[in-house]
Amino acid sequence: MIDIHCHILPGVDDGPKTVEESLKLARLAESEGITKIIATPHHQHPSFENSGFSVIREVEQLNHKLKEANINIDVIPSQEVRLHGAMIRYLELGDVLPMTPGSSYILIEFPSNSIPHYTSRLFYDLKLQGYTPIIAHPERNKVLVEDPVMLFDFVKNGVLTQITAGSLTGHFGKKAMKFTEQLLESNLTHFLASDAHNCYERPFLLTEAYAAVEELFGIDMVYHLKENAELLASQQHVQVLPPEPIRRKRRFFGLL
Repeated sequence: MIDIHCHILPGVDDGPKTVEESLKLARLAESEGITKIIATPHHQHPSFENSGFSVIREVEQLNHKLKEANINIDVIPSQEVRLHGAMIRYLELGDVLPMTPGSSYILIEFPSNSIPHYTSRLFYDLKLQGYTPIIAHPERNKVLVEDPVMLFDFVKNGVLTQITAGSLTGHFGKKAMKFTEQLLESNLTHFLASDAHNCYERPFLLTEAYAAVEELFGIDMVYHLKENAELLASQQHVQVLPPEPIRRKRRFFGLL
């Protein structure tokens, strides 16, 4: 398996604090059958910076440590980029990294409780520059949960999304789990990733999540999500199914 969203680098954000913790997390990944991890430390987050150049350096060092420890995991440098107006300029400077070196996909994070007013325009400008935004964990954004039409419009206009394994397994609550299921049902998501931070509170859960996908939507959906992760990691265009609006169940109020 390939994990396209993971906070495995030591001492750079709210993931592992030490190299030893990173290696422990990598061993857990290996035990789940994960062979490749795209490292996505926070960038332009209120608490973390992580320039592209520093991430590349940290990934080189971690891959060396993994080889020394005989852990068969390959780590690729990227970022989870908090949406900001200067993103295109940062891409030009190399401070914002695409999902893989030379690719056109960028993992973008919204604030948990809002969507910046300039989001649609920035997504449009990114597309004009040849980049495809991937929205990280939309099922955990308050605005998108309450207004899924906004997410449908993003996807209809070429934006991709990535759901979190823990959301599908219920680790982020029933509301996030239900919305995640609706995103899969409506073809409004394209990747399943761990967003792992540690071995305990925020582990990988990918095996459990893929089992849930198979139970709910069948093995073809599992193959689709896994293949998209492989295509992304190998710098190829991912597969996109026709999106549909989320169908909200109507409430009927009878007379007493």
